[in-house]
Amino acid sequence: MPRIADSPTCGNSGFTLVELVITMIVVGILAAVVMPRFADRTVFESRGFQDETISLLHYAQKAAIAQRRYVCVAFTATGASLSSGASSSCGSPLTGPNGATPFAVAARSGTGYDTTPSDFYFDAAGRPSAGQSFTVTGSGSITVEAETGYVH
Repeated sequence: MPRIADSPTCGNSGFTLVELVITMIVVGILAAVVMPRFADRTVFESRGFQDETISLLHYAQKAAIAQRRYVCVAFTATGASLSSGASSSCGSPLTGPNGATPFAVAARSGTGYDTTPSDFYFDAAGRPSAGQSFTVTGSGSITVEAETGYVH
């Protein structure tokens, strides 16, 4: 019967030079491919701005329905803000879920809307005054359906 000390698995353990070199090559390739994605924050920032804009529009529609009022969405080239009122002119700034008045989103560095979207409002039933489709720079498009107000 062989002794445990004679077993090949109980000898010196460690990595061979070939294993270390291959590991270093794989790590180098991953660093060359993955690191630029982490260093370039533009895509991350533009996607975040797109998500914030979609959230603002969802909130505007839900607030219009809950308050049975008009909620207006005003756009600039680098952001959007909300106001509400009894008519489509919307005179009062709308407080957001975070307590900020008016509830607004602002573009991060290097982002914004490709073209400034037209201002519109949601009525008490949650329908928009006009359908919208616009694009966030470096990200995807945002659509507000004309009949239902569905934002995607």
